[in-house]
Amino acid sequence: MAPSVPAQPAVPTAPYGTWPSPIAAALAAAHDGRPEYLGTVGAEVWWTEPRPDEGGRRTLVRRPADGGPAAPALPAPWNVRSGFTEYGGRPWAGRERGADEGPLIVFTHFADQRMYAYEPDAPGARPRPLTPLAAIGAGLRWVDPVLREGAVWCVMEEFTGPAPTDVRRVLAAVPLDGSAAEDRSAVRELTDDRHRFSTGARLSPDGRQAAWLVWDHPRMPWDGTELLLAEVTAEGGLTGVRTVLGGPDEAVAQVEWAADGSLLAVSDRGGWWNPYRVSPTGGAPVNLCPREEEFGGPLWKPGLAWLAPLAEGTVAVLHGQGSSVLGLLDPETGDLVDAAGPWTAWQPALAAHGTRVYGVAASPRSPYEVVELDTASGHARPVATEGGGRRPGPVDPAYYPEPQSRTFLGPDDHEIHAHVYPPHHPTLRAPADELPPYVVWAHGGPTDHVPPVLDLHIAYFTSRGIGVAEVNYGGSTGYGRAYRERLREQWGVVDVDDCAAVARALAAEGTADPRRLAIRGGSAGGWTAAASLAATDLYACGTVIYPVLDLTGFAAETHDLESRYADGLAGPPETLAVRCRDRSPLARADRITAPFLLLQGLDDAVCPPAQAERFLAAMRGRSVPHAYLAFEGEGHGFRRADTLVRALEAELSLYAQTFGFARGDVPRLELRA
Repeated sequence: MAPSVPAQPAVPTAPYGTWPSPIAAALAAAHDGRPEYLGTVGAEVWWTEPRPDEGGRRTLVRRPADGGPAAPALPAPWNVRSGFTEYGGRPWAGRERGADEGPLIVFTHFADQRMYAYEPDAPGARPRPLTPLAAIGAGLRWVDPVLREGAVWCVMEEFTGPAPTDVRRVLAAVPLDGSAAEDRSAVRELTDDRHRFSTGARLSPDGRQAAWLVWDHPRMPWDGTELLLAEVTAEGGLTGVRTVLGGPDEAVAQVEWAADGSLLAVSDRGGWWNPYRVSPTGGAPVNLCPREEEFGGPLWKPGLAWLAPLAEGTVAVLHGQGSSVLGLLDPETGDLVDAAGPWTAWQPALAAHGTRVYGVAASPRSPYEVVELDTASGHARPVATEGGGRRPGPVDPAYYPEPQSRTFLGPDDHEIHAHVYPPHHPTLRAPADELPPYVVWAHGGPTDHVPPVLDLHIAYFTSRGIGVAEVNYGGSTGYGRAYRERLREQWGVVDVDDCAAVARALAAEGTADPRRLAIRGGSAGGWTAAASLAATDLYACGTVIYPVLDLTGFAAETHDLESRYADGLAGPPETLAVRCRDRSPLARADRITAPFLLLQGLDDAVCPPAQAERFLAAMRGRSVPHAYLAFEGEGHGFRRADTLVRALEAELSLYAQTFGFARGDVPRLELRA
């Protein structure tokens, strides 16, 4: 007689959407954001890091040369963040000094947009201003600095009139002695303003040459940029400026100098962002690693770094399709060896010193954290400190979702890339006859992408029984120039269709409940979400976050950087009115019948609240349940913990009411017709 097998206890069941979860909105808010703008000051590593519970400020974190614990280098209220083009950019730089002096740091403080100098090891050290005082949103802004002798070289943004496009940008030298703090004329302009946009200069190892990137309207930096090279004069000026790479149809994303004085650049001239060696004296650029992979990305902000040269000649690079890995490239042979580790995505924030490479990486089991690679041993590890690499505290990782990276087919058989996060709970399952609700997430940009990594905002929903599908629709980066050009003049069509194709595929295969599909997105993703509600009855509801809602209004009201973005996304000005009528959620508000939640920052200069207000006026009297939450002190991208909590809980309440399940742990969102 066979021995009896003990019966396994039945797994408890509960309807999707009702599962309890330890991933509270406050926890997700506390860990929102990620480290940025890594740099080395001698053997020390510095970076900026968000503090949602301190009003959303970004602090400057310092990890000492001995590898000891990292700690904030500046207390509240110092906020190390530039307002340059509204999106910011690299806000700090530093250099090593004598052993008794400690490092010298310069940074931009967000509240007044002044640049400051700071000697953290000096007795009684306090930041001292280097640039004139100007009101935020006007006057002067500074970004992408580098220290050169007695000055800070950086990009200066100067507003010259009341319109968002009344602005000029030049390379400038700010004296370190503080003489420009009260005297604007002490700032020395190094270039003219014939180029609309510019990154900061990169100085050659011998200090005799400078290289930087420029571009002009109507191009965006992923359409076409130019790599400029100039000689540095004995007086600290620039002469002999010339273009050595790039053009209207070639996007150069980064330029750096190698230790041997050669010039390295990331260009998409072959259809993919690859690393090139560029001769300062002329000749064809040489592709150092020709692959159908991206070694670069969209240059939304000055100071992004996808490659970092090492002193011995190798180059640390980020590369891949959709997601990136860290590799070490031999520029002489083209050999590329990837670093081992669990990380599935890296941010463009590479820095190097000696044999060490530093970056910001995440995986499906860990959020973005500062990672150190020892190239001598090949060992990579997170910087496990209080200041950097913050992990989400005492949450059982069993509650984290497992992303599935998938490729779907659109109506014309084109590929659509997406990451699917099924509902997941370690101790509960849903009844066998129930299909889960799903929310399709459309990322911002739209020239951007999302990788498959741990995001507590996603885990907030999946651990409660709501699936999430993040769609890298046509126009996304990470898959070559041809894929991102699918969106050219098709914004509001390709993105909407691709998101719908993924939602329908999940429903058709039995993964998602076709009656409980939703769409959400922020910024450009907010446009896609709202346009989707107007274009189809596929979704039961939607969450629309600081969105574009009106094409012509966006072109007229947004900031300078994106004031001509619609030319490529929807068409030139002469056709914009027609495209606006056919695609804009504002113009098609009468087609929206599904409930929605609209979230807006009142200080948003990219997607001003006037768009949301016009949209709500168009919806008035249409008997469509909706809610509008506007947040004072928030701009484009929420940063404050209380805002993030309110937004997440409101979104969950919307889904509970629409999908038909009870949630007693969040305030009920009042939906009004």
